[in-house]
Amino acid sequence: MNNLYDKYFNKPSIRDARKRRSTDTPRFSYQPQSHLGALGAGKTYLIQTYGCQGNEADTETMQGILHEMGFSPVHEPSKADLIVLNTCAIRANAENRVFGEIGRLKQFKRHNPDLLLAVAGCMPQEESVVEKLLKSYPYVDLIFGTHNIHKLPYYLESAILSKERVIEVFSEEGAIIENLPKARDHAYKAWVNIMYGCDEFCTYCIVPYTRGKERSRAPEDVLEEIRALASEGYREVTLLGQNVNAYGRDFNDRDYTFAHLLADLRDVPIDRVRFTTSHPKDLDEATILVLAQGGNLMPHIHLPVQSGSDAVLKKMNRHYTREVFLQCVDTIRTHIPDASLTTDLIVGFPTETDADFEATLDLVKTVGFEGAFTFIFSPRDGTPAAQYVDDVPAEVKKTRLQTLNQAINAGYLAGHKRFEGQTVKVLVDGQSKSDPTILAGYTPHNKLVNFSGLAELKGQIVDVKITEAKTWFLKGTVI
Repeated sequence: MNNLYDKYFNKPSIRDARKRRSTDTPRFSYQPQSHLGALGAGKTYLIQTYGCQGNEADTETMQGILHEMGFSPVHEPSKADLIVLNTCAIRANAENRVFGEIGRLKQFKRHNPDLLLAVAGCMPQEESVVEKLLKSYPYVDLIFGTHNIHKLPYYLESAILSKERVIEVFSEEGAIIENLPKARDHAYKAWVNIMYGCDEFCTYCIVPYTRGKERSRAPEDVLEEIRALASEGYREVTLLGQNVNAYGRDFNDRDYTFAHLLADLRDVPIDRVRFTTSHPKDLDEATILVLAQGGNLMPHIHLPVQSGSDAVLKKMNRHYTREVFLQCVDTIRTHIPDASLTTDLIVGFPTETDADFEATLDLVKTVGFEGAFTFIFSPRDGTPAAQYVDDVPAEVKKTRLQTLNQAINAGYLAGHKRFEGQTVKVLVDGQSKSDPTILAGYTPHNKLVNFSGLAELKGQIVDVKITEAKTWFLKGTVI
């Protein structure tokens, strides 16, 4: 490789990533680069994805770009000419896993000097990560972030033809790029980005810095994509955004909100519409009223609360109180009585007392969450909470997490028990991972169901009578 200051060399800046400008978001359409169309001919790739559904959607875009360039997918690192780690920065253990994997992949570089190793996604948006990659992992060939996936063909051109090392991470607010190619991982369930970025700046979260400001796709582009998916036989879409309830807030030329988008999607001929993730302060009654109309809008809402303590919520900069959250839940229960609610919770946040934790436990039981992602607080460099005194002992954090998980598991089981004896509609994913004679799929309430059936049911929506509720899944019989 040449020296680091080759054609593409642009490191991230957390100072720039914090900025929010009032200028309109740039919007343009992706144009395939015909002169790069054969660059991957005869070459193979492997993408390893870490993190959230947004990262999974980004991986599908990278796959689409690579297919256009002639690359073919493989599943073994030893057979790959290009390996991309699409990374997550939300927690320290996720980053540690990636660095461990980069170290492991070094052996394949020894056996194949032409192997290109790329690190993409949220981790490269952090200054400290890029410095560590440059200092300790000189065999990483490409480093790029979340805002410039569309430039992947140019980066590969430099890396393959010019033997240049590529480090380019944009700390600007990001553009909206339509018509990006996608090679989707499922034949009937699809991720659909409706917006990017986040302006909430929760004190513990690195996402506003790694994903940029909130910027919404035009509704006509979202609707066109979903209509096309429906015509291709897709049965379900999940709308993606760091805070989908803020959708449309950045539009200057129209009054169009998330509630308007959901209402329009009820007229699109696709069987199921889901979304993630909601922010409690922005989930308004208008949105709940549209969801209450049902149809293809599924009765499951993932509503991250993070804590049940007002003191901790304020320290987290969540912009709502326990009472406001419970009022939101009451509105949901009033209009959608059978809705399934799940959440995210953090224990051991700096200053969290025993009383704060008990308030969280009480909230879990009061709301009746039917599942949750639970975490021990993980300080992220560059966030305000990284400067807080981490005053909750590690053993206390572990004990609290165990206690919280017991309450959450009881909620899982209770949420499943209410469906015993009922007939539910299940979108069949395919065979169970543990038993190929058993099919697995999900209900409208996002409950996993296992049942005996023929493999050709995959991709169909079938009636299943629930015979037994387990903590993690339901058992049933096809009607």
